[in-house]
Amino acid sequence: MEVETIHKKKPQPPPQSSPLRKIILVASIAAGIQFGWALQLSLLTPYVQLLGIPHTWAAFIWLCGPISGMLIQPIVGYHSDRCTSRFGRRRPFIAAGSALVAIAVFLIGYAADLGHLFGDNLGKPTKPRAIAIFVVGFWILDVANNMLQGPCRALLADISGSDTKRMRTANGFYSFFMAVGNVLGFSAGSYTHLHKMFPFTLSKACDVYCANLKSCFFLSIALLIALTILALMSVTEPTADDDDDDQEKQEEIQEDDNAKPSEPFLGEIIGAFRELQRPMWVLLLVTCLNWIAWFPFLLFDTDWMGREVYGGEVGKGRLYDLGVRAGALGLMLNSVVLGCVSLGIETVARALGGVKRLWGIVNFLLAICLAMTVLVTKLAESSRHGTTVVAEAEPPPPLGGIKAGALALFAVLGIPQAVTYSVPFALASIFCSNSGAGQGLSLGVLNLAIVVPQMVVSVASGPWDALFGGGNLPAFVLGAIAAVLSGILALTMLPSPPPDLPTTKNERAAAAALQ
Repeated sequence: MEVETIHKKKPQPPPQSSPLRKIILVASIAAGIQFGWALQLSLLTPYVQLLGIPHTWAAFIWLCGPISGMLIQPIVGYHSDRCTSRFGRRRPFIAAGSALVAIAVFLIGYAADLGHLFGDNLGKPTKPRAIAIFVVGFWILDVANNMLQGPCRALLADISGSDTKRMRTANGFYSFFMAVGNVLGFSAGSYTHLHKMFPFTLSKACDVYCANLKSCFFLSIALLIALTILALMSVTEPTADDDDDDQEKQEEIQEDDNAKPSEPFLGEIIGAFRELQRPMWVLLLVTCLNWIAWFPFLLFDTDWMGREVYGGEVGKGRLYDLGVRAGALGLMLNSVVLGCVSLGIETVARALGGVKRLWGIVNFLLAICLAMTVLVTKLAESSRHGTTVVAEAEPPPPLGGIKAGALALFAVLGIPQAVTYSVPFALASIFCSNSGAGQGLSLGVLNLAIVVPQMVVSVASGPWDALFGGGNLPAFVLGAIAAVLSGILALTMLPSPPPDLPTTKNERAAAAALQ
């Protein structure tokens, strides 16, 4: 009698997460990325005016962020999921992104010098060759930053294994290092003697302000490259040949690609949307509303301080500039709170009953803060109306209590911002892991729910504010309404993530005994 032997595939254990120190190293790349973003926000607008870029061109330039985010992150995510390089799936893209940042920073910092070298007349207000070099560098910088962020978050998810708690912790550290980058960027941008560290930055075409900008970017790229090299040398990610599981996945991907050789990338993106399961669709909707709430304040926070709180006008007197500087201080306080809260998100989420409840609650806090901008504005206006001002003289700055209230709003907003920068990305990683979708493409699709609201708000906020008499408050109120809707959906429709994997030896033994 022949005995038929049935060979069953040995069940594979869930992927093991990397040590926390390696996760922290990868997350620290966010400090280098955000350093550059903070410098863009604080220094590039005056630099644009120094080069003589027309207002219409300036609006076109700043569209680069959302456009590159909408295109680059899904494309990079899609290809990083399928990358078969011996260096890993994500690391080649992270390394290439850092190299592109270095190139872009050189073009931006030396735009005035290169423009003069190629024939710009320094006596004329507009320097066309410098503008062309700046625009190319600026677009490369935004493309490179978007090329970095998606693979970094995907790599964090990869090295977290199937441990949902570790994924949340990893994204919390990413948010923390974003805050560190903000603090470094705003601090460097506000220090006016930084160029003395790099005397060669001063030139005939580049004044002190321009030299400070160069110096800031030198520090930014040095930090980013150092962190990137340290992280990529310390973390080894699985490649296609590491084990049978990865080999089978790569073979399935190859068969898929061979079966549809003519399908363009756009078709893959549409296919990715069609295959999204309900948890991801709800997450995209909540994220979209959340960012509709955030963008009016992120775009116009310092302008609100200058116009509504201080009562100044752009280019007239000193009140507006004083308000903008006060807003910069508020951003610094916001970054400090953001960093502190990011380290405690996991603890707070457990106390509140889960990350979805935490996200819902902080959305209501965001709505309250945005609504409070109306109260602060009205108090500031009332204070100005109660003072006697000599003809053609500026009213005095707001009272100390009003300024303190406005700065307190900046600081408190760091709490929901810490959650916004970590929880949605952690949930996307968890949901796509459960559905078998690629981390890179799924995080790229999530980014679409961020950049599309940014484009809508950027285009619509001006006409919307004008419809109600100008100022920033109408957009802030609309943001408060969107935050309430986002909070309601997070609490009622967003599925809870699966329970955490056992982390201690005893818990793992008990779980194994039940299987």
